[in-house]
Amino acid sequence: MFYRLLDLLKKVRITQLILPVLLLAGCAAVDWKNTNVESLFGKTVITDHRALANTDNATYYTEQIEPILENRCVVCHSCYDAPCQLKLSSAEGIMRGASKTPIYNGTRLIASEPTRLGIDAENTEEWRNKGFFSVLNERSQTPEINLANSVMYQMLVLKKNQPLPADTLLDDDFKLHLNSERQCPTREEFNEFADDHPLWGMPYALPGLKDEEYSLLTDWIKRGAPMASPRELPRAVEQRVSHWEAYLNSDDLKQQLASRYMYEHLFLASLYFSEEPLFNGSEPQQQPEYFFKLVRSYSAPGLPIRPVATRRPYDDPGAKRIYYRLKRDTSTVVAKTLMPYRLNEERMDWMKSLFNTPDYTVDVLPDYDPKTAANPFIAFQALPINSRYRFMLEESEYIIKGFIKGPVCRGQVALNVIDDHFWAFFVDPDDYDEEQYGKFLAEQSNNLRLPGEAESNTGILANWLRYSNLHSKYLDAKNSMLLDRFPEGKHLNLDLVWDGDGNNPNAALTITRHFDSATVVKGLVGQYPKTAWIVGYPLLERIHYLLVAEFDVFGNVGHQLMTRLYMDFLRMEGEANFLTMLPQNERIKLTNYWYRDASKDVKKHLVDNEAHVLSDPDIRYYSDQPKLELLEMLRNKLEPVLSHQYDLATKVAPEILAALEKINRIQGRAATLMPEISMIMIDDYSGSQKVYTLLRNSAHSNLTGLLYEDENRLPEEDYLTLVPGVMGSHPAAFYRLSSFRLNDFVDAISKLDDESDYYRFATRFAVRRTDSAFWTHSDQMLAWYKKNDPLNAGLLDYNRLENR
Repeated sequence: MFYRLLDLLKKVRITQLILPVLLLAGCAAVDWKNTNVESLFGKTVITDHRALANTDNATYYTEQIEPILENRCVVCHSCYDAPCQLKLSSAEGIMRGASKTPIYNGTRLIASEPTRLGIDAENTEEWRNKGFFSVLNERSQTPEINLANSVMYQMLVLKKNQPLPADTLLDDDFKLHLNSERQCPTREEFNEFADDHPLWGMPYALPGLKDEEYSLLTDWIKRGAPMASPRELPRAVEQRVSHWEAYLNSDDLKQQLASRYMYEHLFLASLYFSEEPLFNGSEPQQQPEYFFKLVRSYSAPGLPIRPVATRRPYDDPGAKRIYYRLKRDTSTVVAKTLMPYRLNEERMDWMKSLFNTPDYTVDVLPDYDPKTAANPFIAFQALPINSRYRFMLEESEYIIKGFIKGPVCRGQVALNVIDDHFWAFFVDPDDYDEEQYGKFLAEQSNNLRLPGEAESNTGILANWLRYSNLHSKYLDAKNSMLLDRFPEGKHLNLDLVWDGDGNNPNAALTITRHFDSATVVKGLVGQYPKTAWIVGYPLLERIHYLLVAEFDVFGNVGHQLMTRLYMDFLRMEGEANFLTMLPQNERIKLTNYWYRDASKDVKKHLVDNEAHVLSDPDIRYYSDQPKLELLEMLRNKLEPVLSHQYDLATKVAPEILAALEKINRIQGRAATLMPEISMIMIDDYSGSQKVYTLLRNSAHSNLTGLLYEDENRLPEEDYLTLVPGVMGSHPAAFYRLSSFRLNDFVDAISKLDDESDYYRFATRFAVRRTDSAFWTHSDQMLAWYKKNDPLNAGLLDYNRLENR
């Protein structure tokens, strides 16, 4: 065995480590199955690695180690879908370690226990009791043992010893699908893992670290992996936190109810302080230095935060009084969870105008029984409807981001309920008569119940029939009200669509789906979509509660499928609102087109029920394409507030615009062969770069199929959308080219006909995951993103990178 190890040393030429270290750390050096680990390395002692850091070590960690972990490790290990639940985006996540239990499990019959970092355990010892194991050494703290007993180091040295083959594509041994079975070896299991998968070192299925990066991480682990505690907040920031906590925690029942409502809509927000105006489209020129999370706490302002660890934000906290606190978020900023929400005096004045100034009373606070708390139309009935609606509406991009970037975001079953590309508009809040509509919603509150009241262990068939029946009753009542209000379509016109009050770009959104992820942005992005939504208060509120507040990623299969099935209703409702703006014959025509091959029950629900059909609207159409006319009229109405961040025509130099616009005319087979999300970096003649995102929009005959999406696919109707900048957080491919090759690039895409064509195309233009320049390109992409979109920029997620 000794000579085998020496031979290994000669091959890998690792000279920076002394021989005793290698005898302990090398994969062949210790027979873990037949060794008393305690006698070899000492007893387990759970270490707070932040306590190891003196001033010099803290600087060493933040300036030299943390950037490597972020840019090489966090790109795969963050959020709920981190492999092995190993979140390397914070010191707490690194110390928590890894778990063999997957979070995303679409087959479990019983809900699992939540494992939310910072919520469901208070310290590393509690995480050990929940089955998490360390990736660092937790035994005797010597340099040799720190290396030998660290899974993280073993993964790094495995990659160092066995780098990726110099092949263009990885072989089938690499498991790259998100739903692939994860290998999560403990230190005791690592030797067997390395023998079975010698090429699976970290970074997994990507090029290895540079020698300097590898040496730095090795030295850090050898020192005991000291980490830095966050720097203290500046006094001015602490004062802002105190100011907001004082406002949110007034003893007044009116404020307590309003704060509960605000919390249940803001608990995912990335809160930051900025004096930039709220709704004029302005954004900070640099990424905010500090982000916060709004949390429920058992402790009052001024005391250390004691988080209320319930599954859902509206669950019973088990205390008579809880407090709303701003908890600093010190984790690495990653794009897929970043949901910026600005706090300043203007924001507080806005909140007060919605919830404090109006004349209403709150005599008693609602209870936390699921039948109350899971139904916002009951729990918050005392709050003015217009205030609730405007609270969501005026930040509609953030609200929709909740289900795009929240825990529901990961997974095809959760997202195959929406089209790949559609626009969303909103009902004007001034259209709601507070008294009449309040009475209507109070009468309909039982019919507006959501599946979340059944909590996380839900049956399917019985609940599906119950909520289907309730939703139908609500639609009947809603349409009766509309027929009374708009007899023969009178006054049913574009005045009902919110214009952003002349200054708010949240009035129009574009949502794009990328199979098992999605994106929402302000503006009307891309080509005219097949479908569009018009969203009013009851629909927006139910979307938020169904997909954000009540969705439990740890819930059983029944809960998750019920969520998806109910979202079918909400999508149809949004589409039906849009269709009411079209002539009756066009409504039926489009409905049949949007729901080709749907079941008879779906068709009956959508088309045959005359009670759900209004007379023609009070809008004049001139062509045989009224849908396109309507979309253009809406674009013109909202032009003063539309965001043009992702418009090619306003962002691209004329000399290359003609070439790029050709991509948006590519349809069918060529489009189908392209990845879901591609990011393109073009080097121009001056040496600067421009970045574009290329989206594939996949067509479907209908979206009512639950588990057989492939059968509803219509690849001949697929199309591509190219936008300037970064749009989406989960790239499947990177391309890089010089501007003089742009026409060749576009021409090559248009001629794609099979996988061999794509292989040749990628060989010419792609920065594949096997490319030796991959990390250099990755660093340049992130630098461009931070410079050009600092508020929304974060690390991209590389778990969906293709191997083609």
